[in-house]
Parts: sequence; C-alpha cells; structure tokens
Amino acid sequence: MVKKKAAKKTAIKKVSKSEMLVVTSKVKAHIKSKGMMTSTNAVGALNDKVYQMLDAAIARTQANRRSTVKPQDL
Repeated sequence: MVKKKAAKKTAIKKVSKSEMLVVTSKVKAHIKSKGMMTSTNAVGALNDKVYQMLDAAIARTQANRRSTVKPQDL
C-alpha cells in the first residue's frame, strides 16, 4: 500500500512569543567579530526587543489604517 503525502498548508503559522526571530549563530558571530563575547541571555533579550519593536510597528501601522508594516513604522 502506498501512502499519499498530505498537502502542504500555505497558511501563515502564528508565532509564539517564545519562538526565536533572530538567528543565534549570526548574532554571536557578529559580536565575536567585534572582539566581544556573548552572554547566555543576550540573544534572548535581543529576541524580546525584536518582538517589542514589531508590536510597536504593528500598532503604528494599524493607527494609520494600513495593513502593511513599512520601514517608517519601525
């Protein structure tokens, strides 16, 4: 019996607040390239800041009655 593959869903997955938006290895590499070290909590704190920035940008976008987040919203 041959199993059929399920169709891929194209819906956008809702991102939880705990999901990482930043690439840890890239952040650490950038910090290391500047001659510094990265603490264990630094990347998590950066991720939290990114969420805050995005939430603020979304609020500004909605206040301007748009549905597209633009660079000026950030």
